[in-house]
Amino acid sequence: MRRRIVTLTVLAAVVATVLFGLPLAVAALWYFRENTGSELERAADGTALEVSDALAAGRVPRQPVQGSATVGIYDPQGSLVSGTGPDTADAVVSQVSGADVDVASGPVDGEDVLAVPVMDGARLAGVVRAAMPHTVLLRRVGLTWLGMTGFGVAAVAASWLIARRIAARLSSPLEELSSAATRLGDGDFTARSPRAGIAEIDRVGAALDVTAERIGETLDRERAFSAEASHQLRTPLAGLRLQLEAALETPGLDPYAAIRAGIDSADRLERTIDDLLALSRERRTPRAELDLDAVLAELREAGAPLLDGCGLRVEVQDPPTVRASAAAVRQVLAVLLENATTHGRGPVTVVARDAGGALAIDVADDGPDLGDTDPFALARTAPPGHGIGLRLARSLAEAEGGRLRLSSPHPPTFTLLLPASDDPAEPAAPVRPAEALRPADPSPAVAE
Repeated sequence: MRRRIVTLTVLAAVVATVLFGLPLAVAALWYFRENTGSELERAADGTALEVSDALAAGRVPRQPVQGSATVGIYDPQGSLVSGTGPDTADAVVSQVSGADVDVASGPVDGEDVLAVPVMDGARLAGVVRAAMPHTVLLRRVGLTWLGMTGFGVAAVAASWLIARRIAARLSSPLEELSSAATRLGDGDFTARSPRAGIAEIDRVGAALDVTAERIGETLDRERAFSAEASHQLRTPLAGLRLQLEAALETPGLDPYAAIRAGIDSADRLERTIDDLLALSRERRTPRAELDLDAVLAELREAGAPLLDGCGLRVEVQDPPTVRASAAAVRQVLAVLLENATTHGRGPVTVVARDAGGALAIDVADDGPDLGDTDPFALARTAPPGHGIGLRLARSLAEAEGGRLRLSSPHPPTFTLLLPASDDPAEPAAPVRPAEALRPADPSPAVAE
């Protein structure tokens, strides 16, 4: 690009110089030719005035002053009597001597010659001849043309230097932009293009920066979701494994029951995968009325193998109607159940209740006191195992317009809040956190 800019700029300068210089050179030639004639005429007229008295008296005039033009004085017979010139009259001098002519001029033997008569009344007293070699004219024109050529070369050289600077000014930002694009193509999504102060290039750089940021954020979300989704699949896989291991340890039982249970677990695993894929692509199902009984029934079936010996209680306390994605709610509850079975102790209690304008689902266990620990923080600042699944569950809850909070550190109780909607066609009512986090009724009705 730099070479192309420099080449085009220099070419434009050369064309402009030639188009301007040629007419100027012709004008200079015409000017010097006209100036030569004027100079010869001045020299001849001035000499004629000086020698007119001497020629009228028949004396030999003094030597005329010689300048750029050589001056010679001739008598009426055409003989040189003073000055410089041929000994006898040439064609131009003869033209004045033999006719009633005021001035005659023309080229003679490599010179421009001009002759004027010197009159004594009506009598011809002599002739003054002024001549200038052609070399003088050529030298003047040549020096002028040489100067014009020098200025033209200087102009082209200046154009070359300016073109190099402009090319560097334009190409450097583009090269940096290309480098940033290359880094972006190599997977470095932190690559940013510097600003060049050129509006058009800066707009391209800003667009590239926005693209890099969006791609980086998209990949970060995909990587985070992949990690979280793999964590989310462990619960149904663990339940399936426990069912198969239980069937192997009790060979006397009916194998078909274990097979049916395994098929049910595989179906739940497939549904979990479908839910995660749909959620990751943001192709959420319409927020129809949530079938809470079906979701809790699936949770009971999924948690029974994991909580064998510990117990799972599902309680319903007249929950309100909500509009939410069943897939998102299933995954949030699966995360909370897996967290309770992994890090808690004793039975796990799930309570669905009315929280004053919101549906609250509490998941509690008899695990250790969490104190001031943030269970949604990264693993390095939270107890082992906390963070990944809980952060996924929180993001899913927020995507549904709800919230997921640690409502009680001891016993550990997580509460999923979903805004209630009296009219399914209307937007959901806002959540009121103070009421939503109210502890559950100590005497709930246990769902069978």
